[in-house]
Amino acid sequence: MALQKGRDMLLKIADGAAFVTVAGLRARTISLNARTVDVTDSESAGGWRELLSGAGVKALSVSGSGVFRDAASDALMREAFFAQSQKTWQLIVPDFGRFEGAFLIASLDYAGDHDGEATFAMTLASAGEISFVAI
Repeated sequence: MALQKGRDMLLKIADGAAFVTVAGLRARTISLNARTVDVTDSESAGGWRELLSGAGVKALSVSGSGVFRDAASDALMREAFFAQSQKTWQLIVPDFGRFEGAFLIASLDYAGDHDGEATFAMTLASAGEISFVAI
């Protein structure tokens, strides 16, 4: 994979008919996690920990921050947060792949300095199976 510009990573939310790019994002982080299931017992070889393959819970979280634009994507995010409803999101990493699935907005923050722009920060938590398609 060649070097990529961070601004080329896209975060999109479904509006019912299509996907809308979240406007104003300046930073994004995608975190994949898998909890392990420890099955170590007194007979484990050499006292080493043993983990059960395929038994852990997988999760994907996304965080992002940027400039508040009061765009269509901002309205969709606000509505989804207050309703605590799952929305379908796409996370696109150029020349790598696309993650897609249901997410809940775990946090949504707005901030601004008196001499600066209004900003927002958000965190998404996966709420079901996430698909991945290599690009």
